[in-house]
Amino acid sequence: MADTVFLHGWGLSGAIWSETVTHVPGATPDLPGYGDAPTVSPYTAESLADALAEGITAPLNLIGWSMGGMVALALAARHPDKVARLVLVGTSPAFAARADWPHGMAPDVLGEFANALILDTRATLLRFLSLQARGGDAARAVIVQLRARMQAQAEPNPEVLATGLELLRTVDLRDQVERVRCPTLVVHGAYDTLCAPEAGTWLAEHLPSAELALHERASHAPFLSHPDWFVATLKEFLHG
Repeated sequence: MADTVFLHGWGLSGAIWSETVTHVPGATPDLPGYGDAPTVSPYTAESLADALAEGITAPLNLIGWSMGGMVALALAARHPDKVARLVLVGTSPAFAARADWPHGMAPDVLGEFANALILDTRATLLRFLSLQARGGDAARAVIVQLRARMQAQAEPNPEVLATGLELLRTVDLRDQVERVRCPTLVVHGAYDTLCAPEAGTWLAEHLPSAELALHERASHAPFLSHPDWFVATLKEFLHG
């Protein structure tokens, strides 16, 4: 079986997957710019994907959440020989809304986060984390888990956080999805307010070999709010 790698989202670290990997073993590296991992420039999904691909020597199972899902999507499109199976959790091909893409966050909201980040990095991170649990089951418990993970890690470099927000503002991978040839599982929560469930549906419909697993009561982090369902769904896809 291929090795398994989990990629985290903006502002957090690989430790966000600590509970999941007790059931589905895998590596949880920090994205470039986080922890001890050197950053890249320009800080785009494509450059992050290329940096991670350099360390992959055999096809693996790649699981990405949120911004990590965008990186995973770019990696599978650009380096198809390095990904055996792809799992996109709470992922959108384009995070910000556009004239031809209504399923994203309003650009001015992202701009507000960027401005707030300059004034108070930790408060901005906490606000962003609170959005990830809004609306779904166990919202309060998920926020507690996210905050605990954040407080246990070293505070990310503010410059990396800022360039990550710029990545989210500009990323658009819609023209790359047709290049993803591996089996793909799109996992989404119906209450996701950061990456709309319609974005997950779009991915499942446009990726060449994809299926959608939608939890009707989950929000942006179903692996935290509904861990039993998430692990069972993941295992069935990886080992099926």
